Amino acid sequence: MEPVSLQWPTAAFASQIAAYRQTFLQRGDTLAGCGSLARMEEPAEWLEQVRLLSNPETVPPNWVPCTQFLLVRECDKQIVGMIQIRHTFNPYVERYAGHIGYSVHPDFRRKGYATEMLRRVLPYCRSLGLERVLITCAEDNPASRKTILANGGQYESTVFEPKNQVNLERYWIDLYQKDKLP
Repeated sequence: MEPVSLQWPTAAFASQIAAYRQTFLQRGDTLAGCGSLARMEEPAEWLEQVRLLSNPETVPPNWVPCTQFLLVRECDKQIVGMIQIRHTFNPYVERYAGHIGYSVHPDFRRKGYATEMLRRVLPYCRSLGLERVLITCAEDNPASRKTILANGGQYESTVFEPKNQVNLERYWIDLYQKDKLP
């Protein structure tokens, strides 16, 4: 795996954000960890939503405060993944979405980027005052399950999410496990 860093989404990444979105839509893949990116054709619109969701005072009703990061490959500043941290729960997030959602660009899968991206955001989650985080993954997504387990995830249960008609596995990561966090 090439060296990477977590970065805030900015207009400098607009064309890559649009391409990331288009790749997922063309493949019929889910844009997990990207907020409403699937519904927003204009990166500027998505960037504005990311900004609004990052401030508890500007979060729309029925949403929760979130922090969005891009995982960027250092050698060429290429977006390889996206990850979103939800600071609190509403009923839907608590039952189905969890604190963290993420995706890796199809061209960069199976290289360890998801595991590294999740590992890097856990200290940030701790800085938000969270003691543990909930992460869910589709029952038929062994790659995401492996990522969660590699970061200390402990299986809790499986729930059926009716909107997308999918079984979701729920995992908790204790943010104070000394052997799992930097």
